[in-house]
Amino acid sequence: MDRAELTVEAPPEQVWALVSDITRAGEWSPEATGGRWRDASGPAVGTRFVGANRHGRLRWSTHCRVTESEPGRRFTFVVSESRTAWGWVLQPDGTGTHVVAWREAVGRPLLPIRLLQRSGILGHNREGMMREGLQRSLESVKRITETP
Repeated sequence: MDRAELTVEAPPEQVWALVSDITRAGEWSPEATGGRWRDASGPAVGTRFVGANRHGRLRWSTHCRVTESEPGRRFTFVVSESRTAWGWVLQPDGTGTHVVAWREAVGRPLLPIRLLQRSGILGHNREGMMREGLQRSLESVKRITETP
């Protein structure tokens, strides 16, 4: 499992509202550009969404399902193609929120995804880029939630 963490000066409910709104993912993610709900209008366990992503000129969609959705506490989804879970854990910390962003393989990626990952077209150190992306995402969430 890869993870990054920091504390933001915003209440857990505010942080959760941001990170669980997949339509806004492009505001904090280095690779995701947003998403759209397929069978609901918001985050609830079991709901599905299509995520939009980009790396340089390459653009693609992912098919995701929410597996945890506890307002102010947790938000997790699994990407079908890569078999990767992505999540946020929020805990009150003084006047702010301790935020953990994480990702974990939950199965073997589909063959086309494994081939794409091996090709290097998405970067030659893809795993390192993903770990760095968690930290960059957290820093962006901090900036967004702390800006009036």
